[in-house]
Amino acid sequence: MRIPLSWLGEFVSLAADTTPEEAHAQLVSVGFEEESVRRFDVSGPVVVGEVLSAEPEPQSNGKTINWCQVRVAPEGQRAADGGEDVRGIVCGAHNFGPGDKVVVTLPGAVLPGDFKIAARKTYGHVSDGMIASARELTLGDDHEGIIVLSRLGLDPEVGANALALLGLDDTAVEINVTPDRGYAFSLRGVAREYSHASGAVFTDPAIRDITPASGFDVTIADDAPIRGRVGATGFVTRVVRGIDPTKPTPAWMVARLQLAGIRSLSLPVDISNYVMLELGNPLHSYDLAKLTGGITVRRARDGETLETLDGQVRKLHVEDLLITDDSGPIGLAGVMGGESTKVDDLTTDVLIEAATFDNVTIARSQRRHKLPSEASKRFERGVDPLVAQAAAQRMVDLLVELAGGTADSLGTDLVAPWEPTEVLLPIARVNGLLGTDYSDDEVRSALTMIGCEVAEADAATLRVSAPSWRSDLTRAADLIEEVARIVGYDRIPSELPVAPAGRGLNRSQRLRRRAANVVTAAGFDEVQSYPFVSRTQLDNFGAGPEPAGEHSATVDAIRLANALDGETPFMRRSLLAGLVTAAQRNVSRGLTDLALVEFGRVFDPATPAGALGTAEVPPLAQRPTDALLAELNASIPVQPHTAAALLLGDAVEKQPGEAGREYDWADAIDAARITAGAVSATLTVRQGAHRAFHPGRTAELVVAGEVVGVAGELLPELVAEYHLPGRVAAFELNLERVMELAPREPATKNLSGYPAATQDLTLVVPVEVPAGDVLATVVAGAGDLLEHAHIVADYRGQGIEEGQRALTFALRFRAGDRTLKAEEASEAKLAGVAAAEQAFGAKLRD
Repeated sequence: MRIPLSWLGEFVSLAADTTPEEAHAQLVSVGFEEESVRRFDVSGPVVVGEVLSAEPEPQSNGKTINWCQVRVAPEGQRAADGGEDVRGIVCGAHNFGPGDKVVVTLPGAVLPGDFKIAARKTYGHVSDGMIASARELTLGDDHEGIIVLSRLGLDPEVGANALALLGLDDTAVEINVTPDRGYAFSLRGVAREYSHASGAVFTDPAIRDITPASGFDVTIADDAPIRGRVGATGFVTRVVRGIDPTKPTPAWMVARLQLAGIRSLSLPVDISNYVMLELGNPLHSYDLAKLTGGITVRRARDGETLETLDGQVRKLHVEDLLITDDSGPIGLAGVMGGESTKVDDLTTDVLIEAATFDNVTIARSQRRHKLPSEASKRFERGVDPLVAQAAAQRMVDLLVELAGGTADSLGTDLVAPWEPTEVLLPIARVNGLLGTDYSDDEVRSALTMIGCEVAEADAATLRVSAPSWRSDLTRAADLIEEVARIVGYDRIPSELPVAPAGRGLNRSQRLRRRAANVVTAAGFDEVQSYPFVSRTQLDNFGAGPEPAGEHSATVDAIRLANALDGETPFMRRSLLAGLVTAAQRNVSRGLTDLALVEFGRVFDPATPAGALGTAEVPPLAQRPTDALLAELNASIPVQPHTAAALLLGDAVEKQPGEAGREYDWADAIDAARITAGAVSATLTVRQGAHRAFHPGRTAELVVAGEVVGVAGELLPELVAEYHLPGRVAAFELNLERVMELAPREPATKNLSGYPAATQDLTLVVPVEVPAGDVLATVVAGAGDLLEHAHIVADYRGQGIEEGQRALTFALRFRAGDRTLKAEEASEAKLAGVAAAEQAFGAKLRD
C-alpha cells in the first residue's frame, strides 16, 4: 500500500516537516513492513507560465510548430532559474493559445528518464525551456496535449511553483500489508495506525453526513451460498444526474492516484478509485440509462457469459457472484464490471454501487478467472461492512463538486447486518504468552485504542468486542498480538532459550551426517532433488531390486491430491530419478564428468494401517482427537532414509602418459562400500538384477545377509532416453536399514608392530557361486590370523573347465604378539580352503 503523505495528513495531524523515513519508522513500530519511498521524478524550476503569443510556423518536414513567447515570472522580476521573465519557446502542440496559463520547465529542470532541460537551438529558434504535457510530467498519457491550467479549474500567479500546484512535490511511503490486516488497504486504516504509533489526533473520514436514498430496486438472491456463506450482505446505491464525464481530473487527485500506484483514466473512474483508497470500500459506477430495471445479486447459471470491462468474454461458473439487471449479467461482483453498462463520455446519469461481499466468494471468483483487481484485493481480505454508506456519499459529493452533477434521492440502503464478535481475554494470559510485564491498564488502553469495546467479564477476564473494521480479531491470541503491537514490541524481552543438558544428535542423525561427510570428502557433490516424479520415472527406476524382466510392471506409489505440477504427481520411491534428472541438467550445460550423491527419504505406499490418510478431515481451527491423531500417524507411509549416487564421464581424465578411464560398475560398488563403511557396516556384493540396471553389470548389496541396495551400470536404453553420454554407473542403499544392521559398537583391533605374511590363493569354483560368498567363507575359515583379504582376479578361459572360474585372493596374515611363521600362515590359508571346499566344492588350483 502506497500512502501519499499529503493525503495521510488530512486524517492525522502530521507535522509539515515529517520525512518519509520518520513516517516509515512510525508505521513499522505498529507492525507494518517498510518497502520503499515513492516520488515524482521531476525536479528543478517548473513554473506557471502565461502564453503571450503563439505563432504557427510550417516546416519542411510537414510539421507545424508554434514559436511562443511565454511569461514565466511577474513582469520585471527574474524567473526561477535566474533568467528573463519572458522566454521564447518552441512547442509542437496546438491545444493552447495566447492568454492560457501553462506549465513551463525552465533550463535546469530534470524530467523523468533523466531528461535535462536546457536552452537549445531547434527549428531556427533558441527554445529557452519547454511547455510541458501531462505525459512528460507523468500525470497521464496525453503527450500532444499541453496542460492548460484554466481547464483544470486553476488560475495561479505567473511564476508560481507548478510542482506544488500539481502535487508533484508530494511523497508516498510504501508498506507491506499482511493479508489479515485488510483494513490497512486504505488511508483511513493507515492513518488510524499512524495515530496509534505517534499519538497524533486521528480524524475518521468515514464519519460524515449521510443523505438517505430510496426507490431503486435491489434484490440479493443468493440461493447457492458457498459453505453457508452468503455472497452479498449489503448493497448501497446512489444516483447522481447531469455529470460531465469528460471534465479533467484535478491535478491534485491525479498526483495522489499516481503516487498510490493507480493510473488516471477518467474523472468518474478516478473518483471511484480515490474513494476506494481513502475509505477502503471498492465502488463501481453504472450508466443509469443503460440499466434495464433494478439490480439482482445472484449466482451465475450454467452457460452464462459476461463481457467484462477489459473486453474479454468470460464463461461464468455457478459459484460466481453476479450483478444482474433484467437483461442478464452486468458485472462480476467485487472483481470487475461489465462492458454493457460502463460509464463513457456520453454518460450523464450514474448509479453508484457500494456493496459488502463475502471474502471467500470474491477470492474464488478472481482466482477462477485470473482477474486480480484493486477491488478484489480488498474484498478478499475483508471490507468494513459499515463504511459502504460513507463511501457512496463521498463519491456523490465528489461527482457533484468535480463533475458538475446533481445528487438524486433515488438509491438503496441495504446496509450489511453486523454484530460485534465478543472474545473473552484472561488478562494474565497476555504476559504469560508474551513474557512481558504489561500492566492491566496498558492492556485495556491498547485494546480501546484500536477500536475495541472492553468490559470486565470477571475480576480476571475481559470481554472484548472488536470493531467492524477488524474482522480478524476472533481469538484471545489475536487480541494479545494487538496489545504487543500497540504497547510496543520493544517491551518484549529478548532471551535466548537454553538448550537442556545432555541433548544432541541421536545415533541415526550422527551416522547419516558421518556418511554424508565421508562420501563428499571422497569427491562426490551432494545434491537435493524434488521428491515429486512422473509415472514414467516411477516405472523406470522402481523401488528396489525388481528383476530386469519386469520393466513393464507398474510400480505402486503415493499420488498427490493437489500436485504442484500435473506431470509429476507421485512421491518418489527411488532417489535415482532425481539424480538422473540432475545429471541431465548438468550435461545440457556442458558438465559431463559428474559424481553426484543424494541423501533423502523415499516414500513407500505400504503403511502399518494399510491405508493413507483418514476418512475424516480434521477441521482447521480445532485440535484433532487423540484417536484421530493416532490414526493419522499410523497412516503415514514408510519413509526410509536412503543414499544414492550417480557417476558419469571420466573417472580419470585423459592426459599425457595416462589413458582416460570412464566410471563403471566397479566405481559404483566402491562408492557404496564407502557409504556403508562410514556407518561401520560391512558390505558384501553378489550378482543381482534391477529394472533400471544392465542385466550383466548389476550387483546386490548385502549387509548381514540382507539385501539393502543395488549398484552397477544403468540400462543403455535408459541412459539414451535421458540424453546422457556414455555409460552411467549408480548405486542406491537403504541407509536406514544399513544403520540398523551395522554393529552399534564397531569392533576394533590394536595395531600390531609385527610384520605381516602375505600369500595368494586361487580357488576353482562353479561360475554360479558368488565370489563374495567364497571370499567370506575363506575369511571365516582362516581364523583370527587373517588380517585382510580381497579378490584380485576372476579368470575364465584356457586351462579352466567350462562352467568353472578361478578366483584369486590376496591374503595378509599377522599375529598381534609375535612374528608369524610361514607355516602358521599356510595352515590358516589351508583352513580357509577347506571351508570353501566344504561349502562350494572349491578346488585349489595348481
